[in-house]
Amino acid sequence: MALQFFSCKPKYTFLSSLLLLLLLSSSVAELSFNFYAGSCPGAELIVRNTVRSASSSDPSVLGKLLRLIFHDCFVQGCDGSVLIRGNGTERSDPGNASLGGFAVIESVKNILEIFCPGTVSCADILVLAARDAVEALGGPVVPIPTGRRDGRVSMAANVRPNIIDTDFTVDKMINIFSSKGLSVHDLVVLSGAHTIGAAHCNTFNSRFKLDPKGNLELIDASLDNSYAQTLVNKCSSSLDPTTTVVDNDPETSSTFDNQYYKNLLAHKGLFQTDSALMEDDRTRKIVEILANDQESFFDRWTESFLKMSLMGVRVGEEGEIRRSCSAVN
Repeated sequence: MALQFFSCKPKYTFLSSLLLLLLLSSSVAELSFNFYAGSCPGAELIVRNTVRSASSSDPSVLGKLLRLIFHDCFVQGCDGSVLIRGNGTERSDPGNASLGGFAVIESVKNILEIFCPGTVSCADILVLAARDAVEALGGPVVPIPTGRRDGRVSMAANVRPNIIDTDFTVDKMINIFSSKGLSVHDLVVLSGAHTIGAAHCNTFNSRFKLDPKGNLELIDASLDNSYAQTLVNKCSSSLDPTTTVVDNDPETSSTFDNQYYKNLLAHKGLFQTDSALMEDDRTRKIVEILANDQESFFDRWTESFLKMSLMGVRVGEEGEIRRSCSAVN
């Protein structure tokens, strides 16, 4: 199936050119915009409406859906394998223990199986739901080609070598992104996902140490002192650092914007990986540009998110259409 471009606004001219280049030497050529127009015309609307409905009762689900797509695509491509339950699956790995949003994906799938049984893949649902989560929080609308098939293999052993840990250096992050066909530019832009969502205290507690009285004490000099004290107050009051959550963005946590980059300039990046972007010339310059121009961030997010959504996709006989997103057929 050849790629079918729809009428785009001028701002997507470069995006279309980028996508065309990606498709010339890839099985991604079997994807298309409006892939389900004939087989399930309401598919994308059902995804969007279900995401919006879920977020009205639990706003935090939007950040969870965006995080979920990273953990799927970076581990053997965007094939929905992170959704599969069971011992030894990606979902069972401790690195994925804090993931959420699964119920939303399964809810979408259940609805689609009523109207269009055996038609829409969980991999497509996951990408579209993440896209719609960003839009729901005021971010850009990213045109996404669909037609992905679901992977049949999900192994916990594949998780750790492929996901970014919160204490990684810039070099380590660049190496992982490069292995996925993503650039330094993509690294900084996609790190902007931290403009929404929340994290557990134990994901950044390496930036602190416990004093003799059991209180947290800042040891990371790259972190703003007043912001560090806010984190100390929040996390010291908790008996369980794996359950207490802190907003990734202390300023505009419920809006998808470029505040994340402004936070980095003010030394208020929650994770060590955030602060590290300011310590390397290759990434700091990009942070400064995005901090000063939200429209530029949105345009670049559109490009980088699209590139990520096309990583390692399955098409045709390479995958299947699962009846349930949590299990292979």
